[in-house]
Amino acid sequence: MADTRKLFIKTYGCQMNVYDSERMAEALGASGYTMTDRADDADMILLNTCHIREKAAEKVYSELGRLKPLKIANPDLKIGVAGCVAQAEGEEIMRRQPLVDLVVGPQTYHRLPAMEKAVRDGARAVDTDFPEEDKFDHLPKGPRAGRGPSAFLTVQEGCDKFCAFCVVPYTRGAEVSRPVERILSEARDLVEGGVREITLLGQNVNAYHGAGAGGTWTLARLIRELARIDGLARIRFTTSHPNDMDDDLIAAHGDEPKLMPYLHLPVQSGSDRILKAMNRKHTAESYLRLVERLRLARPDLLLSGDFIVGFPGETDQDFEDTMTLVRQVGYGQAYSFKYSARPGTPAAERAAVPDDVAGDRLQRLQALLLDQQRATQNSMIGRDVHVLFEKPGRDVGQMTGKSEYLHAVHVTDPRIEKGQIARVRITRSESNSLGGVVL
Repeated sequence: MADTRKLFIKTYGCQMNVYDSERMAEALGASGYTMTDRADDADMILLNTCHIREKAAEKVYSELGRLKPLKIANPDLKIGVAGCVAQAEGEEIMRRQPLVDLVVGPQTYHRLPAMEKAVRDGARAVDTDFPEEDKFDHLPKGPRAGRGPSAFLTVQEGCDKFCAFCVVPYTRGAEVSRPVERILSEARDLVEGGVREITLLGQNVNAYHGAGAGGTWTLARLIRELARIDGLARIRFTTSHPNDMDDDLIAAHGDEPKLMPYLHLPVQSGSDRILKAMNRKHTAESYLRLVERLRLARPDLLLSGDFIVGFPGETDQDFEDTMTLVRQVGYGQAYSFKYSARPGTPAAERAAVPDDVAGDRLQRLQALLLDQQRATQNSMIGRDVHVLFEKPGRDVGQMTGKSEYLHAVHVTDPRIEKGQIARVRITRSESNSLGGVVL
């Protein structure tokens, strides 16, 4: 194509944003764009932002400042901001940063081709609507070329939980579940394109309630139907809420071989008082009982979770309750953060825990979680796992992939090719990965 242009996308945050970035690239591909991994080589740069982490907006403005020399050097360069920060602060971004040509929210990235045309014609474009049409209806059809053996597939987005610390209901909107047949069609296209593992995505994925044959389908029923697709070897899902882990989904972990024995199940705190203040609508005890039921269904299940320390009002005892819960569960890995206020959320108006206190608690929690991660990895030594190999490793002849437990595993074996699933005996544990030999 004579007028092919180059697109660079920098993605922040969660797997939902990774998925959205892929689909934005596909949408703009129809306008003549091909991907580049260099910002200084691009005709358009998109920052796909996340509002979950601390000082998210400030980080976006800092990144835009770093892009200014590229805009000066190439006045035809187009710069856009997408994602949750764009949704929350669209007009403000345009006001503060004249170098930004377009701002697009996570519900309207299917409109990017029209916005791109508008900015090429000299306009500045902002679209942060919550449109009536389904953005997924406008996605390119057919297999996605050039992808690896693992892929994300969004089945649900938005959230109705309104946790006191979270901006997702405001930036992603209410819970919306995609119709079953559209998901199955996209999954078949992915498998046709060489994908062997699909991770189902949603802000509250286990609340999935999509329209399908015979009525409304649950996530468990969707997983069981996806498992019938020939060539699809593995299924995962994230992120879950404890309150939506129903009996059938628990059972699926035990009786569906293609559903991998790894579950991300955020709890946020081990203190009932803080959980109530967070509007989580579950208790530490109910979470622990849920973990028991899951492990009864699948004894080798590896759990990961999310934790927030220093939430407004958190006392020393509240924090110790969190440490106790972590010791009781035993996580294979986990993500932990110091609370930071999000404008517009209920917790933002509450008195903050002193920063030094919150920082000390975070260090103590992360040390415990790291000990558990290392113990889990060390327990894998001598065990046989099945690894889906995805790409070359750092060393010559090395290949890396993921085990069924989502551990990164690397081997050196000339027989291994991308997309192959092989049985590997783990021989060593490293900081964030495992090493082994192919059997």
